[in-house]
Amino acid sequence: MEKDYRDKILILDFGAQYTQLIARRVREGKVYSEIFSFNVPVERIKAFSPKGIILSGSPASVYDKDAPICNPEVFKLGIPVLGICYGMQLITHLLGGRVAKAMKREYGRAELIIDDDSDIFKDLKTQDSRLKTIVVWMSHGDRIEKQPEGFTPIAHTGSSPVAAMKDRSRKFYAVQFHPEVVHTPEGTKILQNFIYDICGCRPTWTMASFIDSSVRSIKEMV
Repeated sequence: MEKDYRDKILILDFGAQYTQLIARRVREGKVYSEIFSFNVPVERIKAFSPKGIILSGSPASVYDKDAPICNPEVFKLGIPVLGICYGMQLITHLLGGRVAKAMKREYGRAELIIDDDSDIFKDLKTQDSRLKTIVVWMSHGDRIEKQPEGFTPIAHTGSSPVAAMKDRSRKFYAVQFHPEVVHTPEGTKILQNFIYDICGCRPTWTMASFIDSSVRSIKEMV
């Protein structure tokens, strides 16, 4: 049981239609994951003890009156974070960067040009080795105008000068596209680069082991 639960990923849900799919992709990589609401108390996150946190997308804008906002203390836990779409904009908003309405909404297929092919973009199958481009799936109306202090851009598109960014020292990463959908062919590899290399998770979890450990746990409680 200890072996199966030591390496786990927490996904904070901000209302995206793809949140369950993120959890599925992580588990397909044989790493246990759970979804918590965006407003979960930080103490519960500490108790869960994840090796990494993924911030989901959302139909909202960070500037909406009732925008879903997590506790900024999440970024002080010393845990690697990956922000996806809205999650990227939220990281920017909470850590001192600037988010603005994009002049052109990006929705659907887009060409992502990778400027830094290390870390989460390591060992991807690019379409053009010279430009290092991959196909991704976009769905956003806001874009990053200024990244927070400590972050550097690592990819761009024709409409988004900062389509991905990182703060390597704090292990914070963010992408404007959706790596969890099949329309981003290299998305699974990107997620695995995060959960394996950056978070240090090992691919040891399976549904069978989860059932076995759950049965043992229930027996112990009974």
